[in-house]
Formats: sequence, structure tokens, C-alpha cells
Amino acid sequence: MLSRRSFVRTLGAGAAASSLAPLLHGRGLEAMAFDDLERVAAWRGDPQLIRLDSNENPNGPAKAAIVAVRDAMREASLYPRDRVAALRDAIAAAQGIPAEGVVLGAGSAEVLRAAVFAFCGPDRPLVTAIPSYEAPQRDAALVRAPVRGIPVTGDMHLDLDAMAAAAPGAGLVFLCNPNNPTGTLHGTEAVAACLARITREAPATTILVDEAYHEYVADPRYASALPTAIAQPNVIVSRTFSKIYGIAGLRVGYAMGQPATIAKLRAQVLPLAINQFGAIAAHACLQQPGLVEKERDGNRAALEWTTAEFRRLGHTVADSHANFVLVDLKRDAQPFREACRAAGVLVGRGFAPLTTHVRISIGTAREMERAMERFRRILATA
Repeated sequence: MLSRRSFVRTLGAGAAASSLAPLLHGRGLEAMAFDDLERVAAWRGDPQLIRLDSNENPNGPAKAAIVAVRDAMREASLYPRDRVAALRDAIAAAQGIPAEGVVLGAGSAEVLRAAVFAFCGPDRPLVTAIPSYEAPQRDAALVRAPVRGIPVTGDMHLDLDAMAAAAPGAGLVFLCNPNNPTGTLHGTEAVAACLARITREAPATTILVDEAYHEYVADPRYASALPTAIAQPNVIVSRTFSKIYGIAGLRVGYAMGQPATIAKLRAQVLPLAINQFGAIAAHACLQQPGLVEKERDGNRAALEWTTAEFRRLGHTVADSHANFVLVDLKRDAQPFREACRAAGVLVGRGFAPLTTHVRISIGTAREMERAMERFRRILATA
């Protein structure tokens, strides 16, 4: 794997600039905020800035992905139909499902929006955890769909029983597992029971299981909900290449399920939304044996060390199975965020109603050591 700075050097300034696109296009319904302008300026002006705010892979893309993109620059004049079809087919083959059961989008954000557009409306609410990944809530506003927000439990897990109870009459239940920003996980049996209850009590409701952090999970209690999605028309599974594969800037996500269900999402996504280089890089990532295991192990070591350090300082940390931790500072977290920014460390945005909590992405082992030194100073003087 290459670092972010190596990525820029290898790909060249022009191509690397395209990796800034997500920062320059806003998030969900939000226009680009001043906060984002500051982040871009700070990144360019300070190569020592430690970015622990967006759950990105600090190692960058696999070398094979960068080489594949570099070698394909001559294809920039071509529409990406063939490359996108090849990626779709590769995902389908890897999962043992028909190609018609896969839809690609510009990051998982696009397929999540497609699901909200396809299944929600003024009389078809969205059910989601609070807090969870916010994009579906913002997208629900576009179709004037009410949101039934279900608070997480005291130990930061999704309240699956309450979410299932809220499902009747809803258009879509959004179930993020592991959940962002808590990082907590529900095992196979718990998820299966929740999906079965929703299917039984709300057969007209679609369930989207967001597995953006699927590849980071090592817990033997966990398994993907994909088998249920293949078997049942009311279940969809979404994933992304933004996290463990390290190509967040190239925007490639996908959803899987029964072909007829996936066709409803495909009708909502933008044609040719996946660019040539995103498809090429993602395809190259899939062909790298041992890549996922290597990234998972490195992340787990840094995550466990970071968790232990915060707990040693007396803070509560949710049990995370992703590439970030959620830390309860036991006081308003905003001054801590501001102090971290001033000290050269970017940490995650706030997630209401958890105003005393801060989400910290996991960087390299060295980045976490450097960041922890600053966290200790800030917490000691606050």
C-alpha cells in the first residue's frame, strides 16, 4: 500500500487533484461548508497534518490500483461502459450472484440515495438509528419522507427491536452494521432475527443493510446479510471501495440483492456515474490476494492500541469493529475538536445527540502515536 503523499507523487498532480473531488462537492444535501474549505487549505499547507476525521484508509490505494489507473490514462477519452461492466461482473462473480443483482454508484452514498428515492416518500417513512450515517436522513428530506429515528442503546448498539417495531408502514429501514459513528456490531443471529421480524410484520418495507465496514470485521459472530438479500426481495446489502480498499476519492460503491429489487435502484442512479479510473482501481483491488487481511490486521492493531490508551485515561470507548473509535469525553466535545485542529489533528464531526462524544478515525500506527500525544496534552489542560 502507498501513503497519501506517495499516491500524489505516483499519480501526478493533475490526477491527484481528482481525489479532492469529494471535498469540493459537499456532502449529501449540504453545500460545501467553510469547514471543508479550511480542511483542504490545511491539508495542502501542512503535510504533517494528521487526518483522523473521515474514516479514510491512511495507507492509500494498493500499488496495483495506482499502476492500473496510471496505465489507463489513455482511456480518459472513452466512456467507462466496458470498465464498469467488467467491475460489476467481477463483484458478482466474487459473491456468486448474477450480474443483474449488482448496481454500482458513485460511492455507497449514491446507492443509499437511490434506495431512499426508490422506496421512501411522503407516506413511506425512513427508519434509521440515531446516530447513524446521516446521508439517508438528508436524502429522505428530498422526497419529503418522514424519518423515524431510533436512538442507539446505552452501550451504543442499534436498538434492533425498536427499529423492527417502527418498520410497519415505512418505505425503508436503514441498518448500518457495523454502525457509523459508534463502530458497534450485531452478530448474524441478531440481524437475521431483526430482518425476519420486519419481513413478517412489515412485508412491504425494504431493508438496506449498509456494510461499508464489512471487510474490517474479524468477530466470528458476524456474517454478511448478503445471503438474506439473495433469498428475499425486501433486503439489499450495500458496500463500498472507499474504506478498506483506500479509494474514497475515486467514488465507487455498490449494492447487491435480487435482480428485480436492484433494478429499482438502478433506475435511480446516474448513468455513467462511475468514472473510468474508479472502475479500474476497484477492479484491481479485487484482484489483490491478501489485501483485505493485511489492511484489517493493521487497522485492528492500531484500533486496539488507541482504545486502550483512551480507556487508560478514564474515557469510555465503544467496542468498535470498523476503522474508527467513538470516545466519550464526558464533557462537551466541541472544544476538544477545536483544540485538536489547532494542534494539527482533524477528528470527526459531531453526531447529535452524542454531544460529549468524538469519533476518531484510525490512522497508521505512527499517526495514532503522534495524535495520542496531542490528545493527552489537550485533555490534561481542558
